[in-house]
Amino acid sequence: MNSITKKIESNYPSARIPFGCWGSSYFPSWQTSPLAEVNIGQFAGEAMARILSMRGVQASQIDYLVSGSTIPWHWKFWNSPMLSHCFGQRIPGYHLEQACATGMQTIVAAANEIQLSQREAVGVLTFDRCSDSPVGVFPERRTYQRTVPLADVWDNFGFDPATGKGMIASAGNVARKFKLDRVEIDEMTANLYDNYYAAKKAGHLDDVLVPLEILSVQGKPAGIIDDDLGIRPIALAELRGMRELDTCVTGGTQTHPADGMACVVVASVDKAKELSCRPEISVELLFKAEVRTEPSTMPLGPTEATRKLLAQTGLTMDDFCVVKSHNPFAVNDLLFCKTHNYSWKKMNKTGSSIVYGHPQGPTLTRIALEAIDETARLGGGLALVMGCAAGDVGIAAIFRVTDAGGRG
Repeated sequence: MNSITKKIESNYPSARIPFGCWGSSYFPSWQTSPLAEVNIGQFAGEAMARILSMRGVQASQIDYLVSGSTIPWHWKFWNSPMLSHCFGQRIPGYHLEQACATGMQTIVAAANEIQLSQREAVGVLTFDRCSDSPVGVFPERRTYQRTVPLADVWDNFGFDPATGKGMIASAGNVARKFKLDRVEIDEMTANLYDNYYAAKKAGHLDDVLVPLEILSVQGKPAGIIDDDLGIRPIALAELRGMRELDTCVTGGTQTHPADGMACVVVASVDKAKELSCRPEISVELLFKAEVRTEPSTMPLGPTEATRKLLAQTGLTMDDFCVVKSHNPFAVNDLLFCKTHNYSWKKMNKTGSSIVYGHPQGPTLTRIALEAIDETARLGGGLALVMGCAAGDVGIAAIFRVTDAGGRG
């Protein structure tokens, strides 16, 4: 870790993430697993209890819960109090959502709870189930269409009310505006798939991903979620043969809906040392930045959020040892790399959402956990985590991992 990295002061100096006090389910593609048939909120709460227990953390040590999801689920009205009941505690908390940025915003909110409210240990729980997306019926008395049925996932993916266009159109717009190359898009995507399967084979995802059992309403085993179901290796030749759905966008160079959950604990400095699997490792959230780009340019968001973050901190891309992104479109990453003069071969070394899917709520939580774990494996340093979100929003955050054992 260089001297510049060590001198940076955090916006959340009282908050730490106790190392190893986290976990994520695998992300099975929509309609491929028993997750399609459960109350995802209840599953997520019970899964959090299981994960915390595996990490040696008692649920009673959590004094507040910040939860996040984007798709309606049964009993969502009760949000965090109901979810904490599912892992055996009666604690306060609240629920938030910001489309695909939810997984990061919940971590930031938890850090603020530590910093501003002087809490000791805040649980973060994110989840979503794209499978069998609920349909809402909305009375619209002042319009010619008196009743509007809305399929929560698909209708929102396909229509931004601020622009009248779908998300895929924003990727095509950005590809044309910045003259991105389809050939390089395919090469970069093939590399992402290679990275994921290599990391999986090497066991680099084992400290983040947790196999979880699904129970039926009768309490009987209904299956185990122990893989990112519905995906397979895709070679460059196959990517090149895919038909374009919009400029530089094919079925292989965009993500897919999935189901899943992720959780992490954010704590005070002393409490983090008490809970941590490796107290010698300190994990800090340093900064967060957000932007909103021009209409229908969503993939530009992470590039501009990172530009803002670098300007605020005085850092350069050379200061990061790990860079990971939520990339619903490969367009996101190629634009980022060209703008910031960064090699795409150096980022997303353990995979990304374009490969293993996008349940929305937990996506950036899982990505952040993978980034922290990878940074620790490298001996410490700075990790940049970024993503885009509905409404042409970009979000980026910096984490610092310090190993007092002498490696970072």
